[in-house]
Amino acid sequence: MGNKRFNTGTGPSQRQLRVGELIRRTLSDVLNRAEIHDPDLNAMSITVGEVSCSPDLKVATVYVMPLMGSVPVENAIAALARNKAELRHLVAAQLTLKYAPDLRFRPDETFDRLDETRRLFADPAVQRDLGAPDPDPADGAE
Repeated sequence: MGNKRFNTGTGPSQRQLRVGELIRRTLSDVLNRAEIHDPDLNAMSITVGEVSCSPDLKVATVYVMPLMGSVPVENAIAALARNKAELRHLVAAQLTLKYAPDLRFRPDETFDRLDETRRLFADPAVQRDLGAPDPDPADGAE
């Protein structure tokens, strides 16, 4: 009889994904309604892009980014880290888990990767390899 304690697959389990999404929604609502008792944090518009949970659901890594670059991401992460206990308490009140996960805040680099991907796909050599029509108007095609 094998030990089936943790998911041995390459990706997160369904439970990790579900709990991560619930934490993301809860944090988004809390930050949107400015329920934290920190005027610096309440003055920031922060988007919560993704939350990934550890297999035991005791650690949640929260990927955040200030909207429209209103403040440096380091300042936003520092403000969130200062209020981690209050945020954890508000998340625990919304979730029905045995333990409230420890929140760790990291910058969301999804948008940077998206810009790099767009730049790579716009490269003429990549367009040629993909078989897409050449966007050069000199060939006479309109």
